[in-house]
Amino acid sequence: MASSFSILLAAVTLVALLAVGSCGTDFTVHVEKGSCPTKLSLVTNVEVSEVEIREKGSNDFLECKGSGTKWTLQSKEPLKGPFAVRLTLKNGGYRVDDAAIPEEWKADSVYKTKIQV
Repeated sequence: MASSFSILLAAVTLVALLAVGSCGTDFTVHVEKGSCPTKLSLVTNVEVSEVEIREKGSNDFLECKGSGTKWTLQSKEPLKGPFAVRLTLKNGGYRVDDAAIPEEWKADSVYKTKIQV
């Protein structure tokens, strides 16, 4: 028969594992002032290694220039939202949200993605 201590230890361990497994930061993207139809200037709430944007109707992601939390995508043609966001984490893993920035995005707005980091 298991002792009370063993049961208590198992319960505490289970709670700790569930707490760690559910801890995550919501990844947000701030479209900065100065962004326009041909330029997206983004600030992320978490440092990442790479940010890529996919326009509506495209199969290809476009690489943003920058590092850490500041990223920019410049285009000769107007960009078409909604935009998918793919980011590469510092540990090498990546995450994607297929509708992170809406079609009717606005400069100086923050968008919460479905990505947990």
